[in-house]
Amino acid sequence: MVLKNYYNEDESGLRFTRIQASEFAKKIADDFNPLHDQDAKLFCVPGDLLFAVTLEKYGLSQRMCFTFSGMVGDGINLHYLEHENQDLVLVDEQDKACLGIERDGEISTNSQLVWEFSRRYVEFSGHNFLQVLVPMMEREGVMINPDRPLVMYQSMSIDLRRLDIEDPALELMETEIKVEGKRGDVRMRFCLKSAGSIVGEGEKRMALRGLRPYEKSGMNKMVNAYKGYKLAHTA
Repeated sequence: MVLKNYYNEDESGLRFTRIQASEFAKKIADDFNPLHDQDAKLFCVPGDLLFAVTLEKYGLSQRMCFTFSGMVGDGINLHYLEHENQDLVLVDEQDKACLGIERDGEISTNSQLVWEFSRRYVEFSGHNFLQVLVPMMEREGVMINPDRPLVMYQSMSIDLRRLDIEDPALELMETEIKVEGKRGDVRMRFCLKSAGSIVGEGEKRMALRGLRPYEKSGMNKMVNAYKGYKLAHTA
């Protein structure tokens, strides 16, 4: 993954074009969320791209928690604020925080490990819609609005027992959704493996908005639209 192809940086800060962010979502994360389409009216940079850039710049810590507090648009200059306790905050031109990163433990700046870990995580994360959210919504009897699907990345955390790992793999362990009216909060727990052994755990949280009772035809419409969009951009 040549990550520098997917962002720009100079004395003004770090920023993303719509094309860069959209191509990262499709080509690296295999993520076809319409929010990341370069022509989307409501466009945002993938949270997984912010995650990958952070790891490239600051390395992989044993314990990390990424909390997303705002959608990042294209062309906005961003920069990191570093705290004495290793924590980071990514802020925009108005110094408004859009991502907070808590870090603890040892840090690896091994480029191969950082590349492999980032790639494995964004691939895992990018497949969440069809493989995790769709069956979960059917099971719980709820669904997002098929005409305006709104799924937002809230946070991601990892806890690694050690950093001397090779060819890391992620495996989903447990999923849960808490529904309150039209809001749903999703939790996905996963483990991290190296050479077949568990070397850590992690959790991803997402927010679903505009929930309504599950309706098969509406869900099929949304799934078919997602698959059609993916097919059109991978043919």
